[in-house]
Amino acid sequence: MSPGIKKILIVGAVALVLFLLISQPNQSADAVRTALGWLRDGAEAIVTFVENVFS
Repeated sequence: MSPGIKKILIVGAVALVLFLLISQPNQSADAVRTALGWLRDGAEAIVTFVENVFS
C-alpha cells in the first residue's frame, strides 16, 4: 500500500472516531467499556491457562 493511501486511511479513521465521540458520547463510552471488558476477560483466561499449566 502506498504511503499516501495509508495516510489518507489513518486520517479518515481518526476523523470517524472523533465524529462518533462528539456526536454520540454515551454510545462511544459503552463501546469502549465493552471492548475493555473483552480484553479483561481474555487476559483473565490467559492467566488462568498459564496458572493451570504451571501448577
